[in-house]
Amino acid sequence: MFAPRLIGAAILALILGTGAALAHASEQGLVLLLPTDVYIASGAAAVALTVLLMAVLPERVLEVIFSPLRLMRLPMSAAPLVTSTFAALGFLALVASGFAGPRDPVENPLVLAIWTVFWICVVVTQGLLFDIWRWINPWRGPLALIRQLTGVRSPMHLPARLGHAPAIVTFLGFAGFLMADPAPADPARLALVAGTYWLLTLIAGLVFGPRWLIRGEGLSGLLRCYRQMSLLARRGGRLQLGLFGWQILKTRAPKGGLAIFMLVILACGSFDGVNETFWWLGVLGINPLEFPGRSAVVWQNVVGLLTANALLVAIFAGTIKAGLLLNRSDMALGAAMRIFAPTLLPIALGYHIAHYYTALLVDGQYVLELLRDWAGALGHGLEHGLMPDHDHAHTEELQHLHVTTGFFNATDTMRAIWLTQAGAVVLGHVIAVMLAHGLALRAFGSNRRALLSQAPLAAFMVGYTFFGLWLLASPRGV
Repeated sequence: MFAPRLIGAAILALILGTGAALAHASEQGLVLLLPTDVYIASGAAAVALTVLLMAVLPERVLEVIFSPLRLMRLPMSAAPLVTSTFAALGFLALVASGFAGPRDPVENPLVLAIWTVFWICVVVTQGLLFDIWRWINPWRGPLALIRQLTGVRSPMHLPARLGHAPAIVTFLGFAGFLMADPAPADPARLALVAGTYWLLTLIAGLVFGPRWLIRGEGLSGLLRCYRQMSLLARRGGRLQLGLFGWQILKTRAPKGGLAIFMLVILACGSFDGVNETFWWLGVLGINPLEFPGRSAVVWQNVVGLLTANALLVAIFAGTIKAGLLLNRSDMALGAAMRIFAPTLLPIALGYHIAHYYTALLVDGQYVLELLRDWAGALGHGLEHGLMPDHDHAHTEELQHLHVTTGFFNATDTMRAIWLTQAGAVVLGHVIAVMLAHGLALRAFGSNRRALLSQAPLAAFMVGYTFFGLWLLASPRGV
């Protein structure tokens, strides 16, 4: 039990131990001067119509829609352990660059790697395409290598009664650092947090064994959940391809702790948008046009994050309980929550994509410029066997030469951006409704009983669609 507490304490100490005020690598504040009320109403209506459609569709239709195609055979391989080891070495090199590299967040490789490449690109790839985390997890390979070289067995077992509580704690620690820390994009500070977290996780993995990466490490837990949403997956020794979320209908209901973890994912993602809005600053009594900096709202955001999680769990439990009462089912509330918790993953992923889309459009350019800079430096340095040092002025000019934010200044491009964001949110909710109906048919049998059980949850999803689109359109002051 010491590992999650140690990790959480270390992160909290770092959150409270600074007076700086840096946020993400680039600002995400944006006021949309578009007819957002029309878009929001249309999105909520689309989800509501999906609910009505599910009420009349037979179960076999959903089975056809979510049935995967069986592709090539995919044998087990040790290659992911090799790539994981190289990923760990690359990560440690990035941590070193956080201490020794440029102080500007949009020029430092660690900041771009953590907040753009990992938190946006890797997470989205994991949820949409395939299990990329299996190949780049920076702990699996080193843990396997250390055990093989030393022959040391894990001296302790992770108590089963803890379930996924350690993963919830460590993920909340990560979310707290992202949303409440005054300077999560300061290179040296991020290097200290990331390096400490990697080392503590490695130690916990050696103490408790591989189960720590399943039930103790929050980021691995997040990506294991999102793996159920991907189009491609290896099942039964074959690569299979299906509609987003098809694996949820092919997988047994998660255990209680994992189900709560899925709710935490959605709650943290939602608060990640709320804590930047004028509305939230108004709740805190702060003028958003005179925002004093993130260091002034550390404890407020920590309390808000924890409150958002408790509130979502309570609301979800209430909707599930109401559905059981309408259905006159004797199913236990906990069992029903475990069945339907995975249906919230499409909503969480859809909002994650929408929320960080504009950040990707900007910071992605810095990543490409950095890669271009490295490629050029490597080409010039091959004859010396080492990458030569670059003049800082030349590097700064290269970094900023092709980066533009001009697409934020035109109505046409902003409309395209907003529609893409709104589409991600609405599509996530539509898939969630379809999955929930399919699971309800399986759990309760008849279409009528499934519809009764899903009525409160469907109302919750329609309301959450409106809420998610409102978040996208709300002015931000952070």
